[in-house]
Amino acid sequence: MVVPELRPWRAAGPRVARAARAVRPRVARFARATAPQLDRVTRPKTWQYTAGAATAGLALAAGVVTAAGPWDSTGQRTAERDRAVALERTGGADHGRGPDGSGTTSGSPRPAPSAPSVLTGLGGTADGAPRGAEAVPGGTPLADVLGPLMEDPALGGGRGAAVVDLTTGERLYGRGADTVLTPASTTKIATAVAALTALGPDHRLTTRTALEADTGELVLVGGGDPTLTARKDARGLASLRTLAERTAAALKKRDVREVTLSYDTTLYAGTEMHPIGVNENLARVTALMADEGRTDDSASGPAPRVPDPAADAARAFAGFLERHGVTASAPGPSKATDRADTLATVSSPPLSALVERMLTNSDNDLAEALARHTALASGESADFDGVSAAITARLKRLGLPVGGARFHDGSGLDRTDRITAGLLTALLAEAADPSRPELRPVLTGLPVAGFTGTLSGRYTDGAAGVVRAKTGTLTGVNTLAGTVAIPDGRLLGFAFLASDTTNAWEAQAALDRLATGLASGPP
Repeated sequence: MVVPELRPWRAAGPRVARAARAVRPRVARFARATAPQLDRVTRPKTWQYTAGAATAGLALAAGVVTAAGPWDSTGQRTAERDRAVALERTGGADHGRGPDGSGTTSGSPRPAPSAPSVLTGLGGTADGAPRGAEAVPGGTPLADVLGPLMEDPALGGGRGAAVVDLTTGERLYGRGADTVLTPASTTKIATAVAALTALGPDHRLTTRTALEADTGELVLVGGGDPTLTARKDARGLASLRTLAERTAAALKKRDVREVTLSYDTTLYAGTEMHPIGVNENLARVTALMADEGRTDDSASGPAPRVPDPAADAARAFAGFLERHGVTASAPGPSKATDRADTLATVSSPPLSALVERMLTNSDNDLAEALARHTALASGESADFDGVSAAITARLKRLGLPVGGARFHDGSGLDRTDRITAGLLTALLAEAADPSRPELRPVLTGLPVAGFTGTLSGRYTDGAAGVVRAKTGTLTGVNTLAGTVAIPDGRLLGFAFLASDTTNAWEAQAALDRLATGLASGPP
């Protein structure tokens, strides 16, 4: 989509466009190499790797951040500050490289002072509306940048906005920032923070087989991994074929070549049907499925789904067993007992990678799975009610402003979900906190404007590579929340929510203009 020119920033707009065009080949290469697409994962990935990926993952703006990115080995954001100072020719930070690139430190630049502020912190009133403030020398109040854009009729009858400095957590702008609105898929940011907090970035989802010694029944036990794949090329995911091969080998060691096959989905509780009903955006929410119940070769986005994902996965598993010389009966539902012996297991990539996939592709099936695992880790029932209680409790424990928020699912497909722009930016600030590197996948998983995920077709002539954001779309609801690197080198977190919109494309364009306005900075 071509983002219309922003009249108040005619001088800045071309600058951002030129930067985007210059950075596109480099970012495209980076995106192909490191984008959080699990079909490229070939070996275990830890949170340390994910935190390291942030070093490159957030360094996307040409002339804004250095190749080292905003996070050093301790998780501290430094690169934007260093770059901003270097542009002013006032010195720079010593990164251990001499002028000849030899690694010597002789002649290293003196330590860089802090970059000056160019955007005025506005604070906010009790209802989130901005207060006026004098501009700092050479700066422009952020209200002057965003205010006119927030008046766009395309944003509908209900709107909320917040912008924070991710280094300090200071709110720079707020308009209806504390008004609860329907968040759509930006809910996944809350799900990601809650899941990583509850489970840790190295947690994996395990599918197993168990043999009931007294009856000879073989049970395929769902571990709540929607990325479990039955495809020949697993591409780093847990493979149903591999599980069948390992299970057959274990059975043959016991001289067993014929089994009664059952499948166990009791990890989850409650209804499997999401309130939206049968929908191409989400399969039935069950602890056992393969390839998210998709009936085509897709790995993301809407797709037709099988009516019963668990039974379908079990039938596929039976076929794989047959190939390895084990005959299985037609599978039916059951529950593995405590006496059953585990024969084989396969595990998903680490939670850090799952969170990235969920955010980049707006994966609803994965979001609902991670929400249920969060509920289980929090001592709640693995159903929609348990999800609501667990996510709220996890965010509250972090000290985040959850007043008025309602989480009725993990994906944001439920129209009764409620969230504020202030909470979304607080979540982003929490993920950027150097003391919480385990939350970094929340930032590295955000789609990159013009390059990856749900933003790959947006900002093609605007702030491509500079904006990273989670999108949200329901009928009459359009949202956007993420990060943007601004010309002075700072990284800002933003959230824009619009409700009662009448034209999705116009509302989306209005949100993109808001983010592009932030990226352009003051004239």
